[in-house]
Amino acid sequence: MNRVRAAAPQLAGLVPYDPKYLPAEAYLSANENPRDVDAEVRAVIAKRIAEVPLNRYPDPLANRLRDMIAEANGLDRACVLVGNGGDELLFDLALAWGGPGRSFLNLPPTFSVYEANARLTNTRCVNVPRREDFSIDEEAVLARVAAGDIDFVIVTSPNNPTGLRAPVAFIEQLLAATDALVLVDEAYFEFSRETVRPLLEANENLVILRTFSKAFSLAGVRLGYILANPAVIEEFLKVRQPYSVDALSQVVGEVVFEMRARFEPGIREIIEERARVAEALRTLPGVTVYPSDSNWVLLSLEGADEAWQYLYDRGILVRDFSRAPMLEGCLRATVGTPEQNDAFVGTLRAFIIERNGMRAQAARLEEGR
Repeated sequence: MNRVRAAAPQLAGLVPYDPKYLPAEAYLSANENPRDVDAEVRAVIAKRIAEVPLNRYPDPLANRLRDMIAEANGLDRACVLVGNGGDELLFDLALAWGGPGRSFLNLPPTFSVYEANARLTNTRCVNVPRREDFSIDEEAVLARVAAGDIDFVIVTSPNNPTGLRAPVAFIEQLLAATDALVLVDEAYFEFSRETVRPLLEANENLVILRTFSKAFSLAGVRLGYILANPAVIEEFLKVRQPYSVDALSQVVGEVVFEMRARFEPGIREIIEERARVAEALRTLPGVTVYPSDSNWVLLSLEGADEAWQYLYDRGILVRDFSRAPMLEGCLRATVGTPEQNDAFVGTLRAFIIERNGMRAQAARLEEGR
């Protein structure tokens, strides 16, 4: 037999996640930290890695790193779980709280992986769209969970790709209004300077997701973690892959967490550059800039797909959302180094000038007929 039977039916029509990571001179598409881990931190990492026995399985729960994270957050180890990036933990959430006959509440436009995970686990996805300004429709969310059929909710703060953080007061209301598990995705909280960590002790149904990928320049290592009630962590432990965090990643995470203060100047620079880039973009005709509490700026303009290509042809890769539902005409630009940011704004300005010039020329030709 030279054929293979069809894959699981929930995969039919599902488009694989594709961040469109293309070769470029300025990578402003994936919300990465523009600065790599510095030489001093790398030297400590190299020394620790040289001591790792590669013939042995890693600590299955990365307990040394769990202890460090727990101590920094005023928690016990039992309240922390480390994963292979935030992505593994998000899938574990869908495995543990989703499935046939269960429902997930989503707040689009948001990170597309949430809905994909629901589909892969045969979980019903209930969408409560955001308002036109991308703020959460708080009344609609609270009314929907009041129906009592929602099993888990994901609220991203700041929200990717739109940029706004979720009001802490709303999260508190949501936690009180439902027994659904509420995961607050704080992958970018270092750039918003706001966390719902103070709500954890009083709310058994709260989970906080964080990552090393963004503020700590470790997108290439794949480390994330959750903070939650010990009973919730136990449910995650039932579905997680064994040894999902390898020994080398654990060591890298330990060193970076120990030396995390060294990353603070870079985080502050990104926050300052975010404001500068947003202000520069607001001076461009026809460009709408949306408020951001993260390390990117979302903007919309006519001909966004053409602008994306124009930027990419000149070595600048941004994220194209121009055809995504509820994000039509939008581009998302990660905050890079000052030089990269200047190149991005300058090149977008050149695109707009050229486009407007061609329009004016076309109009004159039309008048001359």
